[in-house]
Amino acid sequence: MTAMPHEPLTQEDILLEGFLALGTPEGFRAELIEGEIVVTPPPDGDHEDHIGLIVDEILRRSQTRMQFAGNKGLTLKEVPDTPRDHVIPDGTFAPRARRLFRGAEPWMPCDGVTMVLEVTSTRPNRDRDVKRRCYARGAVPFYLLVDRDDSTVTLFTDPEDGDYREQHRVPFGKPLPLPDPFGFDLETADFL
Repeated sequence: MTAMPHEPLTQEDILLEGFLALGTPEGFRAELIEGEIVVTPPPDGDHEDHIGLIVDEILRRSQTRMQFAGNKGLTLKEVPDTPRDHVIPDGTFAPRARRLFRGAEPWMPCDGVTMVLEVTSTRPNRDRDVKRRCYARGAVPFYLLVDRDDSTVTLFTDPEDGDYREQHRVPFGKPLPLPDPFGFDLETADFL
């Protein structure tokens, strides 16, 4: 959001404008998270393999047909004294009937998103903590985190007051129950 011509630009306005104008090298992605610009290199093959396994299973087994977007930019609620968060989950799911991604801008609000997926990579604590809070502030109902360092998969649910109130964690190899609208146990044996 740019200040009106008669209003001076705030530090948050300048940071947001700089972020939106940022060019990143091919394959890299840039996010604005809690007032910090984060540039992430292309992921390794195991990272992408985990995403592919989950996407395949969710699209095949969900009770509600799901639509998937990889690397879709989401705008989330602001933290005081910082510009609006701009995050790019590894995966975003929404009910197919809604066609949420059709015609969406590169950065879209997270209204209607059912679940976001992150697989840890170079900065696992960002996925474990900072992004978890971002998605909860955006009221995304489910956050699925594949933590490769801990060899666990965690489903965070019930977002309230900037965090998720519930979490269910299983080690790789154990099934993780996904509630409605998914309604099945996510298999994680192939992560081993």
